Amino acid sequence: MAKFELDLSGVPCPINFVKTKLKLEELSGGDLLDVILDDGEPISNVPRSVKDEGHKILKVEPEGERFRVSIERK
Repeated sequence: MAKFELDLSGVPCPINFVKTKLKLEELSGGDLLDVILDDGEPISNVPRSVKDEGHKILKVEPEGERFRVSIERK
């Protein structure tokens, strides 16, 4: 199990989900990906879309004006 980070601060929807999905496709099952997202639409939409793809959201933590979403690849 490897751990990766993807900073999508300032990246609008739906581009932030597309970039998250592409990164997850590069990873192996069980790998972890931390995604940094802005408040508002990104933090509302990206975790939901990732779950819809079958991946597991481990936690969502605020970090200043942004959020860290920890994802386990299916």
